[in-house]
Amino acid sequence: MFKKILIANRGEIALRVIRSAQEMGIKTVAVFSDADRDSLPVKIADEAFHIGNSPANESYLVEDKIIAVAKESGAEAIHPGYGFLSENAAFSQRCKDEGIEFIGPDAYAINTMGDKITARKTMIAAGVQVVPGYEDFGGTDEQLLAEAEKIGYPIMVKATAGGGGKGMRLVESANELLNSVKMAKGEAKSAFGNDTVYIEKYISSPHHIEFQVLADKYGNVVHINERECSVQRRHQKVIEETPSPLITNELRNKMGEQAVLAAKAVNYIGAGTIEFLVDDDLNYYFLEMNTRLQVEHPITEMTSGIDLVKEQLRIAFGEKLNHKQEDIKQFGHSIECRVYAEDPENNFMPSPGKVLYIKQPSGNGIRVDGYVYTGFKIPMDYDPMIAKLIVWGSNRTEAIERMKRALLEFRILGLKHNIPYLYRIFKHEKFIEGKYDTRFIGLYGDDLKEEKTENAEKIDAAAIAIYLDYMNRAKNNTPAEEFNQNSNWKRK
Repeated sequence: MFKKILIANRGEIALRVIRSAQEMGIKTVAVFSDADRDSLPVKIADEAFHIGNSPANESYLVEDKIIAVAKESGAEAIHPGYGFLSENAAFSQRCKDEGIEFIGPDAYAINTMGDKITARKTMIAAGVQVVPGYEDFGGTDEQLLAEAEKIGYPIMVKATAGGGGKGMRLVESANELLNSVKMAKGEAKSAFGNDTVYIEKYISSPHHIEFQVLADKYGNVVHINERECSVQRRHQKVIEETPSPLITNELRNKMGEQAVLAAKAVNYIGAGTIEFLVDDDLNYYFLEMNTRLQVEHPITEMTSGIDLVKEQLRIAFGEKLNHKQEDIKQFGHSIECRVYAEDPENNFMPSPGKVLYIKQPSGNGIRVDGYVYTGFKIPMDYDPMIAKLIVWGSNRTEAIERMKRALLEFRILGLKHNIPYLYRIFKHEKFIEGKYDTRFIGLYGDDLKEEKTENAEKIDAAAIAIYLDYMNRAKNNTPAEEFNQNSNWKRK
């Protein structure tokens, strides 16, 4: 097994990788920008190296700096986490050329699945069901309009590169198409440096269902069931759960087989996710593949007992998969929600700043993947996620009630956050019934608006009382200082 790895990331995912590596006896190397100098991953890693200024393009996205630190520290492999360089084919190849193991797929798989048009064509050739669409934009406007008529409105215009809802337009009729294509191309060019787009049938009432896959270097591939990711805003996931309240056992088996087929089609290696759209009639279509670990991977771990990061490390080292498909079981129900420093009442504007006080929930069936502490300053340079709150229950009802209890216990003072907003989602009848799709927040946004409830007032009062007590006891010693006094981390 590797003796030392470098984590080319920050925040909760860096901490997550560090913990699994340390449990395997692997030394860890963290990298940090100016903004993350006092972050928890930096304190907990065996070594930590400064790599630049706060902007990602001066630190976490600079390949030369990451490679240099790997060589200086003697790291044998690099785990990219998610975001930043995790789906960068050139970086994967660069690691290989430098004799450093990239803990993830090779450049071919990243390139093939990272370009949506290439991915569609590859999946069609492999026999994976895709949404009806049209990729050949080399023709005339008249040809494009004719192909759109064949597909049938409404349709979606999508950028072939990137994600996060950029370069996407919903088109209801022919007279909107050409202008929507022009706008999508402009946005895609600005966001990704690539203005290539394609069109596909818009699936009404779509459910966003993804399947976790693991693949080793010997052609063995398994799936670890599905995740329901349909609670989204601006095409960004907010809440995920498994198993999906929509999926039947028969459909799960069929879609799982398609996920394995998709991974095999690109000779995939490591942990990845095959994403599907599913309509109300349970027709399903390949959407895309994320060639990395997903933010929502903990709910799969909670219901399977499989540590996905440890599996990534074993696979990258050259070990065969520990699991056969027939041995993988799913037990109980797990839900994750993303806790953000943002203001839901102000169009979800980020709310970076100093955390004056934080107390995370605990108890049976609760897991928190976070990286901030009282006194930590959440920087404005990166995604404003504070933590991922994950719960497990013996069934969906228990999981929902446990999540509500955990959200009521979660205390954060000093900045705006979305915890009350998340709590209102779990109280909504449509979510409780499991009758929701990707339109949920759009349809029921008014129901989720802030209202001062008795519970909310109790939470505010309790949080303030705890904070005042804390400040009275802390006096001259800050939490950050306390942590540093008790740690033996090295910073370079």
